[in-house]
Formats: sequence, structure tokens, C-alpha cells
Amino acid sequence: MILSALSFALLNVLIKYLNHFNVFQIIFFRSIGTLIFTIPFILKYKIPFFGNQKILLATRALIGFTAMGLFFASIKFLPVGSAVSIRYVSPIFASFFAIFLLNERVKFSQWICFFVAFFGVVLLKGFSSEMTNIGLMLAILSAIFTGLVFIVIRKIGTNDHPVIVVNYFMLFSAIIGGVLMLQCWIIPKGIEWVILLSLGVFGYFGQVYMTKAVQQSEINAIAPLKYIEVVFTIIIGVIYFDETYTTISVFAIILILSGLYFNTLFKSQNKTR
Repeated sequence: MILSALSFALLNVLIKYLNHFNVFQIIFFRSIGTLIFTIPFILKYKIPFFGNQKILLATRALIGFTAMGLFFASIKFLPVGSAVSIRYVSPIFASFFAIFLLNERVKFSQWICFFVAFFGVVLLKGFSSEMTNIGLMLAILSAIFTGLVFIVIRKIGTNDHPVIVVNYFMLFSAIIGGVLMLQCWIIPKGIEWVILLSLGVFGYFGQVYMTKAVQQSEINAIAPLKYIEVVFTIIIGVIYFDETYTTISVFAIILILSGLYFNTLFKSQNKTR
């Protein structure tokens, strides 16, 4: 999860740098760059290309495409660190969906943690001049769909290789993103070609390590390590994009991450009793 967090942090920053490109073009290059890794890997180790649970794999791919598109769009309207922080309320939605789809229970202490995290989002919106309504809406919608992604991956379990899960996601995204980008294609210039293709490299390692972590461990056991991505992203955003965060904005982000961390802690304690 730490390796995944670092990879996704670098991916977030590069997407912010490519802000003038449309979302679907970014999705296409991010997907193509990953497929360069996944398809040869699948062929080399003779892994069944279409996997074992085709419907679940396709569902994960479509939901993931939606979540990714919404998040990439939110980065255009928000400081990259804020966008990542808001997207990380996805465990709240994952826990909600898990009640109905995985028959999991949510303790009262967890609901308190969720309230703290959501209060952080409200505080972040209310005291940040750079937070727009459309950006906030896109980030929250991305969090909802990301929560669903976690549920579907749990449903898939270890019955499919993590690279197959990622390959489905990227293949669907490349096809859908490739078709939708045609109407608003922008020709990359110079280094932009390299940066666009590198999206897939960072995305590949981030996705594979996240998928392996989720498949092999309880979501709540490894989720806190994922939040390191926020720290990485904020630091890079401040250095390279001159993004600013007020004291209240930083406090709001801490509230979001603290609420999610203690939710994980409480749920883990409940499981060991």
C-alpha cells in the first residue's frame, strides 16, 4: 500500500500538470501506458486473459472508469491535495455499501469517525477559497464510485490474478476513453508525450500493489497506509504548483484522515475481539 500510495501521488501531480488536456485523453494514455505492462505479463505467464469472474471483472472495470474520470476532472477545479483528500472519504461509502452487499456491520464508533471525516470535508470547502462547488461534487462522486470499487474487488477476492483485474480496468478505460476523446483531441507537444505515457507506468504500479493489498488483507487493515498518498501529493503540489493551504485547510484534511484512520482502527479492534 505504501508503494501504491507513492505511485498514485506521482500520478496525481502529473495529471495536474496536464490540466489543459481533456479528461478522456488523459484516461486513454493512462490506460495505454498500463496495458503495455499488463498484456505482456499475462501472455508470458499464460494467465487466462479473460479471467474467471468475467461479470465481476467487467463491473469493476466500468465502475473504476467512472471513478477515475470523475477524480481526474475534479483535479482541474481543486488543489490536487484537496481533491485527493476528499476522494479518500471513499471508505465511508465502502462501509455503507458493505452493509448491504457484504453483510458487514458498522459500529457506532465508526459512524462517529465518519462524521468527523465528513465534517473535515465541510470545513475544507467552507474555508478554502480555491474549493469550487463543481470540484467538490466531482470529488465526492468519485469517492462514492471508488467505494464501490473496493466492494467489487473484495467480491472478486483471490479467484483472479491482480494483473487480470487491472487489465480489465485499463482495457475498458482505453476503449471508452479512446472513443470519447476523439471529439476533443489535443496534439501533445514534446515532453508531453513522455508525461502522458508515464501516467500508465505510475498507474500500473499503483493499481497492482493496491489490488494485491486488498486481495490479501482486510480492507480496514491496510487502508490507513493508503492515506500517505495525501501527504506525498500535498508536499509535491506546494513545491511544484505553488498551491497554498491555510491552517484551517490543513486542519480539515487532518480531520478527514483522522476520522478514516480511527474508523479502520476501531473496526480492526472489533474483529479481534
